[in-house]
Amino acid sequence: MDAQLIAFTGVAAGMVAMPGADFTVVVRNALVSRRAGVACALGIAGGLLLHTALAVAGVAAVLAAVPALFRALQLLGGGYVLYLGARTLWSLRGPRAVAAATTGTAPSAVRPLRQGFVTNALNPKAPITFLSLLPQFVPAGSPALPRTLLLALIVVVLALLWFPAVALLVDRLGRRLREPRAARAVEGVTGAALTLLGVLLLLEPLRAA
Repeated sequence: MDAQLIAFTGVAAGMVAMPGADFTVVVRNALVSRRAGVACALGIAGGLLLHTALAVAGVAAVLAAVPALFRALQLLGGGYVLYLGARTLWSLRGPRAVAAATTGTAPSAVRPLRQGFVTNALNPKAPITFLSLLPQFVPAGSPALPRTLLLALIVVVLALLWFPAVALLVDRLGRRLREPRAARAVEGVTGAALTLLGVLLLLEPLRAA
């Protein structure tokens, strides 16, 4: 058994499962419907696939070498997360929010899929993290490309297991959470969490400037 591969899987699992904007967006969509939650989860996995592809190609090194570009992507990503949070909080202003949260249906999977992908893809820290992490688990003297591709595949598979599982669990628990008062409370919490995450993401590049 490859000890390095086992160690990497554990590290990658911790990174994928770490609570953050991805987790919050999946929970929010799963409360709308199972379909929306799973679609959002698949979108996040797609974003991770993009990041790992960039890391394998070495394109992520450009972000590390050009601070201005990195900060621009940070601001763009933070702004998008802040937008999602603000829109969630704004939707609570009237009775339609409760109705939407309790229907348990999603008119289309396109929007949650796009939300998941964009939320993950606009995180510039991810490709740099993978770029610095993947080489540490490539054995000395072995071909780098096949091993790196395998490590990248592990990350994507872990995301495909974790985020849909979160969506399905939230959907199962969501029968109670979709009751009008509970739905409004959960929407308020997730909206506030996304708003706070967005603000923090926006402040980080501004402090570094």
